[in-house]
Amino acid sequence: MRSRALALASIVAAVINHPTIAAAEGDAARGAKLAYTCMGCHGIANYKNPYPTYSVPKVAGQSAEYIVIALTGYKTGTRGHGTMHSHAATMSDADMKDIAAFFAGEAKVERKPNMTAAAAPKAAQVCVACHGADGVALLPIYPTLAGQHADYLERALHEYREGSRKDPVMSTFAGQLKDEDIGVIAQYFSGLEPGLATAKPKQ
Repeated sequence: MRSRALALASIVAAVINHPTIAAAEGDAARGAKLAYTCMGCHGIANYKNPYPTYSVPKVAGQSAEYIVIALTGYKTGTRGHGTMHSHAATMSDADMKDIAAFFAGEAKVERKPNMTAAAAPKAAQVCVACHGADGVALLPIYPTLAGQHADYLERALHEYREGSRKDPVMSTFAGQLKDEDIGVIAQYFSGLEPGLATAKPKQ
């Protein structure tokens, strides 16, 4: 119990001091055109990353600010994924903001104001400080998790724990998790509705 309390204190401190980025106010119409290559994976329901095998994340409804942070991570190497690095490395800041504006506007995920941390299983209760008891991020720099694929969430948590995905908040948190905790957290957030959705191409 004491170790979890210490972990929570570390996470709260990291949240307070976490670097932010300028609000991503992009051109969604331009972003829809730029995102045509993204749709080859993120626009197909239940599409799988081939190796290792896990579901490609749902991005429709995710906050624009977080999408820019994620793309920047793939571009700079703080997130390891060959295909995503290749795509992000060619993007300008404006490209990222426009693509993010497109995906963020696809399906807004509404908050459930009556949900509290007590609704989450014990393993997930620390998560709600950033990701909300309803899985909707409390700040746009953090990802919404509601409805996300469980196997993708598991993969992401393992990467934070192992250090192949780097973030001052998540590395501290994931380092405290056991495998069974990761499974519980992933199942809880993936089952929340309404949630993120598979992106749909513009007609």
